[in-house]
Amino acid sequence: MDILALDDDADFREYLRGLLQSPDGGSHTVRTAATPDEFYAHAEIRLPQVAILDMKMGRHSGEQVIDEIRRRWPKLCVIVLTGYPSMESMRRALRTGAAGTSIGGGAFDYLTKPFELDQLKTALAQAALSMGLSSDPLDRLRNELGRQVRLARTQQSWTLKDLSESSGVSVSQLSSIERGSHLPSLESLVAIAHALRTKPSAWMDVAGM
Repeated sequence: MDILALDDDADFREYLRGLLQSPDGGSHTVRTAATPDEFYAHAEIRLPQVAILDMKMGRHSGEQVIDEIRRRWPKLCVIVLTGYPSMESMRRALRTGAAGTSIGGGAFDYLTKPFELDQLKTALAQAALSMGLSSDPLDRLRNELGRQVRLARTQQSWTLKDLSESSGVSVSQLSSIERGSHLPSLESLVAIAHALRTKPSAWMDVAGM
């Protein structure tokens, strides 16, 4: 994919570029920007498929950048990076659009620094599926349900163990569901949604089912 990353840390920009351009990272096309203005200039020249955005950049606010991205490019997929996670800031960053779409409201997904390569690859794979880069509807459903479960769990400030105890679904199964490698049974999906005080139908709608 074509990725544009915004981060004020020069070392981290180079680390991210090398990671994403490597065969293990997906051999993506990667551009980087040090400031919001530089990011906007790059995006005006060629709009990326995915933007990766640091939320804490000194005097620059990641939330303001997201708002500007939404004004200029409403459907651009944004993945947020943060080294200082707070539930309230994540809720604001991940707010959905009026239509409840996974891309077009706030951020599509987030990762907490430091993160593992597999976490980044999963987020990008789920973004690709949501953008319709895969023709397999089961792939899209599996990845989108996993993302929705993980975000709902995070908004509750729950660990996988907390969700397991509340839903009766094992930690290993929940982890597999959140990674998008396992499609939950209807019984498990209902139990997870009930524990997180949401409706499975809402997740299915977001997945386009």
